[in-house]
Amino acid sequence: MFAAVRRATRRSLLHRARAVGTAVAVAATAALAPAAADAAGTVRVAFGDIASVESLHFLIALERAKERGVDVAVTYFKSEDIAAQAVVGGQADIGVGAPYALVQKVKAPIRFFYQMSTLNFYPIVNTAKYKDWKDLDGQEITVHSRGSGTEAIMRLMADKHAIAYKSISYVPGSEVRAGAMLQGTIDATIVDSTNRRILMDKAPGRFAVLPMDGVSATDEALYANTDYLTREMDVVEILVESLLATWREVNAAPDSVAALRTRHDLLPDLPKELEADIVPYFREAAENRMLPLNGGGEAAVRDDFAFYTLSGQLEGDAKALKVADFWDLRPLDAVLAKVGRK
Repeated sequence: MFAAVRRATRRSLLHRARAVGTAVAVAATAALAPAAADAAGTVRVAFGDIASVESLHFLIALERAKERGVDVAVTYFKSEDIAAQAVVGGQADIGVGAPYALVQKVKAPIRFFYQMSTLNFYPIVNTAKYKDWKDLDGQEITVHSRGSGTEAIMRLMADKHAIAYKSISYVPGSEVRAGAMLQGTIDATIVDSTNRRILMDKAPGRFAVLPMDGVSATDEALYANTDYLTREMDVVEILVESLLATWREVNAAPDSVAALRTRHDLLPDLPKELEADIVPYFREAAENRMLPLNGGGEAAVRDDFAFYTLSGQLEGDAKALKVADFWDLRPLDAVLAKVGRK
């Protein structure tokens, strides 16, 4: 039943994720068509999730990059793992996610170059079964994808509370996991702020958010093959500048996202229920400083090392890890030298 709900939800939202002026190819398999991959001058972005309210600012930034002459094609994959494989294999140029373990353990020739967001998720449980972290000992939980920030948080909380989960299931999309919670097909998961509000509004008292303290790390970043970063530095800098401008505008005036969505005709078929969440979501994102004003940087990377080593996604001493082994800060530093830091 749950698999059917997940497939139906994904098909519906993927169908709706259209952006005028941005070439979007919806993919549910691991490979990109070689002919499309060879399109001249096109920046191929691999996104391991569905287009939704929480990705609107990213789509707006891509539209602005296109206005500056950068052609962008986004392919939506069913997981961040598959999106990362597309980048490593050369079928995509840029990926979205935080596959730190892939860089370290597989020695993948990719580097992060822009911090899109910091972790802002909420572990949530069915109160009929669970009341606190200790109750999850020996129980099943559901997270976004293998190697994601949601998995890292849940693993870290297990260590902090000295518990061990029975199993971890991977279900991309907070909307899908929230829907499964409402239907009762899962009882413990982790969702974004929009879907936390939906759960609390639709079923008051049925769900509870478990406490989570001291978590500061990258949720999503942009990364690319090292060869691509060197070869297309000018294009990457335009993209970074468009991202910074959009992130700063959203932080200063979160309500503007609704108007920008209309201007660029993004997700025109978004359900009314989700459309109403646009302004609240970005207000909360701005209030919680979820969207970095400076795109990351060395201090942010050091926070990542501390978090992901504690959660088990990275190995070794966090203080001994080298920024250059994971990040290429050249495009970000060049843009910040031009537009200034906030």
